[in-house]
Formats: sequence, structure tokens, C-alpha cells
Amino acid sequence: MNPPRLSSPAPIDRRHLLTGRLGGSSSVPPLYDSGTDTGTPGSIDLLNARRAGMGTFFEVKLPAATPRAAALATEALDVIDRLEGQLTVYRPDSELSRINATAHLGPVEVEPGLFDLLETALEFGEATQGAYDVAIGALSEVWGFTRGPKRIPDPFALEEARQRSGVHHVHLDRNSRTIRFDRPGVILNLGGIGKGFALDRAAETLKDRPGLHGALIHGGRSSLIALGSPGWLGTGWLIALLDPTDPSGQRSLGTLTLENRAMGASAATYQRFEANGRKYGHLIDPRTGEPVPFEADRPLGVVVTASSATEADALSTALFVMTRIEAREFLARRPDLGVLLIHAPLRPDEPPQVLVKGRAALEFLPG
Repeated sequence: MNPPRLSSPAPIDRRHLLTGRLGGSSSVPPLYDSGTDTGTPGSIDLLNARRAGMGTFFEVKLPAATPRAAALATEALDVIDRLEGQLTVYRPDSELSRINATAHLGPVEVEPGLFDLLETALEFGEATQGAYDVAIGALSEVWGFTRGPKRIPDPFALEEARQRSGVHHVHLDRNSRTIRFDRPGVILNLGGIGKGFALDRAAETLKDRPGLHGALIHGGRSSLIALGSPGWLGTGWLIALLDPTDPSGQRSLGTLTLENRAMGASAATYQRFEANGRKYGHLIDPRTGEPVPFEADRPLGVVVTASSATEADALSTALFVMTRIEAREFLARRPDLGVLLIHAPLRPDEPPQVLVKGRAALEFLPG
């Protein structure tokens, strides 16, 4: 199953600038492959800049007529490059790796931006009653989702990883801007929030630039932030979501209209494996220490719109972990969010069920 995503782009290129076209008509797919001309009145040229990063790729879309469009797009992608070097667990010299290696020995000073992110991550954990937890890196490793091979862990190894997991082991001190762990072996992993954070920081470099009326930045087609409008009528960016149950990846789930708004999507698609007749996805429920089960009350995919990509990224993960009842109770407290909960179709020949919550009723057009 593929997660809800933007219409499929061209292959990744490390540093590739090209021009596409985006039409103002909502009667055709609103986000096009690079180089496609819609032929609709009022179509505008877009400059697209792409770069690999964080295990996926990031893309910046700007109206090509924007002054210094290529330079602005490069600046935004450079921000993401720098953050990858800080946030990744795959480089031993990153700041996050240094924290994981030494914070059990005593307080470790943290760069201000990363400290704010960690503080925000802990707040999300509290708000979601543990459905989101930034300190379950040990669990991801024991299941083989971080470095592989993917596997059902030995019960003793799983219990040991559970003992090393959870934000209750993480202690932040804002006065000294330090972090410490209360035991060895705790592993922070920002995979559920890092892309969103990077998108927010990249977007900050584009705000209030002369002549820039709109920009869209996405990471791996599952996280994005939309600034302003691409140019026509000031109605926002149209985002085509694809049906996650369609093997061809062509069937439309519907369209989101976003302006100064972010989106995050989660689904148990990547790094999935099967063992003993059961499917295991890479998204782990921090409260059980096991992958989220494929059950009737769990969604196949979740799309969240929010005021920041950091929040949309983290909460799409949390809502995927929650049961239907837990999600309903959480969303009752957050009417500012837009949420699509995508559940299995009632019959195999039907599209998935889409539960539309909060602001998504104003942002989402099905079909």
C-alpha cells in the first residue's frame, strides 16, 4: 500500500532545476509532473528544484517569474541539507548521534533550534498520551526498521528495548539548554518529525521575499508546506492526493487546497515485512513496543493539515498509532487541525473510506 501523496514526480536528481506548468483549473489534476503543460487558460510556469535528503528527496516549487527564483529555491534546499547533518541517526558525527551516545553520562548542551524541536517533540508525546514518542529508537532497531534486517525480535531483546525506550527517560533543562538520559541505551530518532521541521525552517527562508507570492516545498511527497498561492486568484495550492489502496498509484483520492498551511501523511508502507502469516509495518506503537497492527479500527493512512509542517508530521504519525476511539477523542480537542482518516473499503471493488475531520471539511474535495 502506498501512502497518500502528491502526483508522482520525475526521477530524483541531486541538483536539478527545470520548469513545469501548473494550471488554474480544478477540473484536472492540480499538481503535475515536471514539464507538463495543462493547456488551461492562466497556466503559469513553475520552477522546480529537487535534491536528495533524509532518505528521500525534497522539492521546492516557485512561480518561475519570481525574482531570483533559482537562488531562492537553492537557499531553501541548503537549509534542509544542513539540518540533515544535525538530525540524522545515520551519521555518527551528527548532533543527534552525539546526544544518543553521551547524554546518559550527564547533561549535553544542545543547539537552540534542536533544543526547541526536542521540547516540542516531548510536548506532542504528552498531548497524544504517548501515541507519539521521540525516544523509541531502541524499538525501531530491535525490529530491524532502522538498519535491518527486519525481523520479529526475540522476546528478551524486545523487553530490553522496551526498558530503554520512552520520553520518561529524557530530561530537558531550558535554563542550561541541555539534555540528559536517566539510563544508558536510550535512542532518540526524529524520523516522525524531522522532515516537517526541515520544511518549516526552509519555508522561513522564503517568507517575505520581494516578488514571491507563493511557494510549495515537499519532502518525499508525504510532508509539505504551502506558502501563499502560485499566482492565480490567490486561492492557494491544489494538492492531488492519490488513493493509497490503488496498486497502480494513479487513482485520485481527492484534492486539498492549502494556503499558508502544512500537510503530513503517514501509512505503514515502507519497510513493511511479513512473518508467520502476519504483516508488520514500520510505525511502532510506543505504548506496546510493537508495530501498529493491521486491524479494522486502525486507518490504512492518515493525512493531517496544520499550521506547521512539524506538527502535521508528528500528529499524522500519532493518529496512525491511535485507535479510532482514541483519535476521535483527540480530535475533539483540536478543531484547528484538518484530518483525513483513510480506512479499508467496505468491498474490494470500492475506494477506501475517508473520514473527514476538522478543517479538512473546508480543505478537501473528494474524487
